[in-house]
Amino acid sequence: MNLQNIKRPYDVIVSLGNACHPAMKLREHNLRTFSGPLDWCYSPSLSDVNRLLQNNFKGFMDLKNMHLIDGSDHLLKDGIFTQPIKSYYVKDSYYNILSVHDFPVIPNQEWSATYPSYKERLNYRIDRFLEKITNGQFILFVRWSANYNQAVELRSILSQMVKGQFNILILNPVDGLQKVNEKNWEVDNICAVEVSNLPFDNSTWNYILNGITLTS
Repeated sequence: MNLQNIKRPYDVIVSLGNACHPAMKLREHNLRTFSGPLDWCYSPSLSDVNRLLQNNFKGFMDLKNMHLIDGSDHLLKDGIFTQPIKSYYVKDSYYNILSVHDFPVIPNQEWSATYPSYKERLNYRIDRFLEKITNGQFILFVRWSANYNQAVELRSILSQMVKGQFNILILNPVDGLQKVNEKNWEVDNICAVEVSNLPFDNSTWNYILNGITLTS
């Protein structure tokens, strides 16, 4: 597929990572209607996301698989910095996915002190995500960084999960690239483009998302 082929209305548009910028840019363009389970995580490998989807999120961010790693960011509420509170980096070692914005740094408390409320919120997002992609008639999945084989595997997995029709948009960052470069992978339902390695660049996202709309 080329970029022009995916420019149409969709019932549902969701981010599959690899970090928060796809979700943020979809929201800025009024193309995002709910917070998904991967929106505020860092998922460097689509292969791990594919495994997560294939498992229907079973065991995702289970406490037994999570551990604190070096680094910190800021606490977000649905992707918005509401107050200047630092947050821990906590990694799910089973799926190799990192929570970046969910666990506030609270003096004299372990990172896991807020885990119960986090897990309740995550489970709600998972259930809503699965309901939306199961029942949507036409869905667009957006992923930053994936190779050909990973994208083809994703397509196969989604074909078992999605009852309606779907497209996959892959944005692959390239250092020094100044324009959007379409890649013809010759796979139905997959549009792959090379973009500048500037995840929040407005000109890139404006060009990519122009002509993509929500049905309601």
